[in-house]
Amino acid sequence: MRRRVLQATLLAVAVTVLVLGLPLGFSALKVVEDITRSNLSTRAQQIATRLDEQIAAGRPIDLSDVRLVVPDEARLTVHIRGREYVLGPVPGEDPVVETVSMVQSGSVRLAVPSGPVRTRQLQMAGVVLMLAVLSAGTGTLVATLTARRLAEPLRHVAARANRLGAGDFRSDPKRHGVPELDRVADALDASGSALSHLVQRERELIGDVSHQLRSRLTALQLRLETLAETGEEATAEEAAAALEQAERLSGVLDDLLAAATAARARDAEPLDVSNELGDVATEWRELLRSAGRTLRLRVEEGLLARATPARLREAIGVLLDNAVRHGEGPVTLAARHGSGTVVVEVSDSGPGVPEQLVHHVFERGFSAGGSTGVGLALARALVEADGGRLELSSARPAMFEVFLPVARADDVLGMPWKTDSTPR
Repeated sequence: MRRRVLQATLLAVAVTVLVLGLPLGFSALKVVEDITRSNLSTRAQQIATRLDEQIAAGRPIDLSDVRLVVPDEARLTVHIRGREYVLGPVPGEDPVVETVSMVQSGSVRLAVPSGPVRTRQLQMAGVVLMLAVLSAGTGTLVATLTARRLAEPLRHVAARANRLGAGDFRSDPKRHGVPELDRVADALDASGSALSHLVQRERELIGDVSHQLRSRLTALQLRLETLAETGEEATAEEAAAALEQAERLSGVLDDLLAAATAARARDAEPLDVSNELGDVATEWRELLRSAGRTLRLRVEEGLLARATPARLREAIGVLLDNAVRHGEGPVTLAARHGSGTVVVEVSDSGPGVPEQLVHHVFERGFSAGGSTGVGLALARALVEADGGRLELSSARPAMFEVFLPVARADDVLGMPWKTDSTPR
C-alpha cells in the first residue's frame, strides 16, 4: 500500500514537472532571445533617428555620433543611397540580427554575437531545471510522508484484524485520525467483544452439556447395574447389553469432548514463553507506571509450551488488567517449569479476593469491582482452548496461575530458533 501511494504521488509529480517544466523552459529560452532582439531593435531605431537628423541637416553620415548606442562587440551596418557604412567588429557565425528602416530610404542593421545570448539561455534553462528538481524533491518528500501516514494506520488495523482472528479479543484504543480507518477499528473492537462472548458461551455450553450428559449416563449406568444384578436372567442380559451401550456412549462422549478441545487448540504451537512474556511486560509497564505502580518480571529462560500466542497474550492481559483494577502495589509476572507444564503466575500485593467470592471469580457475570465480569471467565476459556488451565492459587494476596502443556519434542525440533539472547 505504501509503495503504491508513493508511486502514484511520484507519477503525478513527474507528469506535472513534464507538463509545466518543458513549456516553462521553452518560454524562458524564448524570452531571453526576445529581450535581446527587442534591445537591438530599440538601439537600431535610435541610430536610424540620429542618422536621419544628420541627413536632414545636410551633414555627412558620421557614425561616431551613434557609437555610444552601439552595444559592445556589436557590428553596425548602415545602407543609404547606395553606400554602406560599417562600425564594429565582425560578430561571428550565426549572429543575432535586427534591421530597421530609415526615413531617408536607408536601413540600419545591428548584429551581436550569439554566444552571450546562448549563455544567458543556458543559465535560464539551469534555473528552470533547478526549480523542476526542487519540485520533484518536494513532491517526493510529501509523497513519502503521505504514504507513511496512510500505510502505518493500515498496517496497524491489519495487525489488529490478524490478532482478532488468532483469538486476541482485547479492544485497541489506538486511533489514527482517519475517519474511515477509525470506523474499521471500532468495528474490530465490537467484533472482538462479540467473539469473546461467543467463546465464553461455547465453553459454558460444552461444560453444561458434558455435565448433564455425564450425570444422566452415570445414573443410567447405576440403574442398569442394579437390574443386571437383581433381575431375572432375561432382564439381566438385557440390562448388561444396555449397560454396555451406555459405556460405549460414555466413551463416544469423551471422544467428542476431546475432539472439540483439540479443534479449539489446533492453532496452538511451540511457543517461547520467556520471549512472549517479555513482550507482554514491555506493553504493560507504561500503563502500570502511569498508575504509580511497577511490574516485576521473573521469567526463567527456555520455557517452551504449546499455546497460541494471541490467546496467551489475551489471557495474561486479562490477569494483568485485573491486578491493575483490583490490586495494589507492584505486580509480579513470573514463569517457571512445573511438573510437565509451564506455569505462569500473575500476582500483586493487594487485599486479594474475599473468602466468600473465591469460588465464583471465574463465573461469567461475576464482578468484585463494578466491571463487566467477563474477563476472568474469558481468560480461563482461552487458556483451556489451548489445553491448559487457569487457577486462583492464592486468594490473599491474589495470585493466578496459568498451566500450559510443555511443547512436545517433535514440535521443538521444528521450531525456528532465535539467536537473540538479550537478558530480560
